Amino acid sequence: MALLAEKVALITGAGRGIGAAAARLFSQHGARVVLCDLDAAPVEQLAAELKAAGGQALAFTGDVTSAEFASQVIAATLEHFGGLDVLVNNAGYTWDGVLHTMDDAQWQAMLDVHLSAPFRLIRAAAPYLRDTAKAEIKAHGAAKARKIINVSSVSGVYGNAGQVNYSAAKSGVIGLTKTLAKEWGRFNVQTNAVCYGFIETRLTAAKEQGETIQRGDQAIKLGVPENLMAGITMFHPMGRAGTPEEAAGPMVFLASSLANYVNGEILEVTGGMGI
Repeated sequence: MALLAEKVALITGAGRGIGAAAARLFSQHGARVVLCDLDAAPVEQLAAELKAAGGQALAFTGDVTSAEFASQVIAATLEHFGGLDVLVNNAGYTWDGVLHTMDDAQWQAMLDVHLSAPFRLIRAAAPYLRDTAKAEIKAHGAAKARKIINVSSVSGVYGNAGQVNYSAAKSGVIGLTKTLAKEWGRFNVQTNAVCYGFIETRLTAAKEQGETIQRGDQAIKLGVPENLMAGITMFHPMGRAGTPEEAAGPMVFLASSLANYVNGEILEVTGGMGI
């Protein structure tokens, strides 16, 4: 059953991890997908993979924190596919540290990528999502359902030591989600957030062997210290981290017509962590 047949979905951070898994699953369910990432190679490779499997995909490279990104990617989406049905704000990374040693740049970086970037992207999509819905309501008495899915974290719900910047930004995503659900629900736009726990991505790999990303002149080491990761696994109700594919499943539900009356919800996808 193709739950997303003919829908156009824009996914940020689609080059790796949860974003890439979501793109594959969306495409398998019939969506036409716009794949956004800071790095060109992974999204171009994924777009080629999806096309080879019979899907439709557009790779778009850009930095979600740049002032021009939102308007450019929305314009590219509308030009290529002629519409937008699902917006997934997934892009992000972690830059951990305790509050008393954190400088302004480290604090601001997390707010920029996790909170300001989704805000700008939703705002750039507003003329299409909101105004098109108003025209549909005037012409037909109702607008078709459209979806916004914001990615948050259990760190934004419960806090997490060593992640004051990330936790604050992800908590802000929850406020953004609930407010937009109230503002745009009347236009049949359902806005929800998925809060992930311990999912296998490069952000949760062993830090000792983890990747480094470059932000300006700052090299940021990704991952979780190996001893901490072992402790999380030991006390996790399911005894393991979730896979990106398991993380992507709830997104498909929220993007589909099965969730047309689900609005303003914060769905924790944790395998029971935090209960």
